[in-house]
Order: sequence, then C-alpha cells, then structure tokens
Amino acid sequence: MSFNRYKDIIEEGDTVILYINPQAMYAIQVQSIIENRKGEKVENVMQTKYGALKISSLFGKQFGSKVNLSHGWAYVLYPTPELWTQTLPHRTQIIYTPDISLIMFMLELKPGSIVVESGTGSGSLTHSMAFRVQPTGHIYTYDFHEQRADQAQKEFKSHGLSDIVTSQCRDVCQNGFCDKVSGKADAVFLDLPHPHLVIPFAIKALKPSGGGRICTFSPCIEQVIRTCQALQDHGFVHLKTVECLEKEYQVLNRTVTTFASASRPPPVATGPQNAIEPEREDKKFVACVPSTSPRGHTGYLTTATYPVENQPPQMVKIEIKCE
Repeated sequence: MSFNRYKDIIEEGDTVILYINPQAMYAIQVQSIIENRKGEKVENVMQTKYGALKISSLFGKQFGSKVNLSHGWAYVLYPTPELWTQTLPHRTQIIYTPDISLIMFMLELKPGSIVVESGTGSGSLTHSMAFRVQPTGHIYTYDFHEQRADQAQKEFKSHGLSDIVTSQCRDVCQNGFCDKVSGKADAVFLDLPHPHLVIPFAIKALKPSGGGRICTFSPCIEQVIRTCQALQDHGFVHLKTVECLEKEYQVLNRTVTTFASASRPPPVATGPQNAIEPEREDKKFVACVPSTSPRGHTGYLTTATYPVENQPPQMVKIEIKCE
C-alpha cells in the first residue's frame, strides 16, 4: 500500500489505524498469521480494552468501516501522516503535528522540493514531508544509528514511500551529507544535539543559486545560541527562532449580575418580618476561557535563508509606442 495513494479495500500486508477513541489509536499491520515468542505460527489477534479483534476479519473491509469488538466497537482508518505520528512505534522522541506543520511552512515546502533531513529518528516528520513534496520531490534523511536508519527505510518501503524517501546511516556532524545531494537541496532540516557543526555541510547541500531554507529543532536555548552564531558566520540571513505552544480555549456560558443591580442599596427592615430582597438583574453571555495548564515546551525552531548569489543586473528593453 502507499500512504500517498488512497484505496478503498483493506488487503493483506496493509497498515491500518484502529481508532477506538482520541486517546486509543493503534497502527496495525494486517497479517492473518504471525509468529509468537516461541517462533510458532499463530492467528493474529489484537487485544484491546473493549475486547479482542481478529485481524483476519479486516480483509475485504472498506477503510472507514466500523468493526465490532467483544465489548464495543472501533473504526479502521486509512493511514495518514498525522495519524501515523500519533500511533507510530517510538524509537526516539518524535516531533508532533503542531511543530511539523510550522516546520514545513517555514521551509516553504511544496510539490517537487528536495529536502535533506538529519535525525530521522522514528520517521514522524519524514512521513509528513514526503506527503508534502510528492510526486516529484524527494527526501534524503540521515541518522547516525544504523538500526534506526534500517528500520526507518523498511517502514518507508512498506508504506510505499521508497520512491520519495532515501534513508541512510551517516554521522553528518563528522562526515557531512553524501555527494549525491550536493547542490540539489531546496531545504535542510536538522534535529541534532550539535546542529551548529553541520551548517557548513548544509551550505554544500543547498542549491548554489541561493534562496534555500534551513530549519533546526533544538530543545535547549544554548543550542539555539550556538546555531544562530554559526548561521551568521556563514552568511545566512533572515534568522528567526520561534516556539510553537498549543493553548486550548473553552467556550463556556457565563452569568453575571449587572452593575446597576449590584449597586443598589440593601433593603432596610421596617418591621418584625425580614426585608424582601429585590430581584437581581443577571446578564448571560458566552465566554472564551484559556486553559490553566497549557502544553509544555517541546523545542525551539530556528530558521534562516541562504542568500541568493550576487548577479549583475540584467538589461531590460522597454518599447513605448505613442499614438
């Protein structure tokens, strides 16, 4: 199957997203028979808190269908980069959708873009970028950890992205990027402990005509300081560092007493009976209330532009006809 080309019917070997609720989603490889820990061939059955699901029962079903469990139900959804980010197996800490959307916007990615990424990790960002640059673009992604790079390449092939994504094991801090990407990249993304060491190699990867974009993801502000200094030293312009923090707002119905009603003097008792309280005038309205516990820090995104080479001005011939 391919994440980039939708189809209707679930087949053997497909990856599907089992959706139970927003807090319970699982990526499943549709295989009827699997090996257990003893190496024996057994029927593939998934256990959920709402009961068991026989994976073989998914064959021939339509994506988006509702499937019954022992004590409830679930939906089988077609995998998208956003759903994959929420359900993928974590080999490293991943970048989530809010940061991903901002990264792709600041890198100015579009269909046909060539992107060099260092720090493949679990492949969360790579899937989204591949979806963005298809069908003629390409992602070259690197990771210094050999097992992570190999596993990522297997996932890209399984998800039908091997024509768009090339994964390689390489320590870019020491050796830079491979020669086949030299002068081809429209954008470079770095998710590394020491991104400032890779800035000279990033310049070599970017197109010599200039205008290429670079973005780094750094959890610590000290990394940002060193990266910005390296970017300035190597001639990058338009440096900018931002932090993407999501804040939830709740829409609530509120009732308050009007000022005129609240400012009235209290009633005075003139007899043995209690004074009669005057009717209050209340005003109802809808309020937008921010959450008291917003999501915490993820990382700083630093972007910059490699300037266009100075070129001599071109002569333009303008003809003006007067009638």
